[in-house]
Amino acid sequence: MTPNHEKFMRMALDEAKKALAKGEVPIGAVIVCQEHVVARAHNLTETLTDPTAHAEMQAITIAASELGGKYLTQCTLYVTVEPCVMCAGALGWAQVPQVVYGCRDDKRGFLTFAPNALHPKAVVTGGVLEDECRELMQEFFRQRR
Repeated sequence: MTPNHEKFMRMALDEAKKALAKGEVPIGAVIVCQEHVVARAHNLTETLTDPTAHAEMQAITIAASELGGKYLTQCTLYVTVEPCVMCAGALGWAQVPQVVYGCRDDKRGFLTFAPNALHPKAVVTGGVLEDECRELMQEFFRQRR
């Protein structure tokens, strides 16, 4: 794990904690372009009553606006949980070349259901701060039970 992976994943974890405080599923995302953070976001599906308002989708929209284009070809997405199929598809359309996630999502993750959804040349790195990311999700679902 590179030091930058850990640094940016900690930022994504901070976003996930913001989601948790709002009663949202605690997933956070950060998009980095040439070592500069261009987007930070967290799940807003409950707040916006929008099933597409995932952290990754919010971050893609912010980054595209910030960078002035729909293609994020020099960016890396950091997200606390493996993206779902919808988010992986959007990352593919945005041509994000690198996705770094914390913990797997065995029930909804793209690696199980649509492993080719990302751009064909995209590099995926999993398990960055995995225990911390998983614990945040488990804490959320323990509170719900």
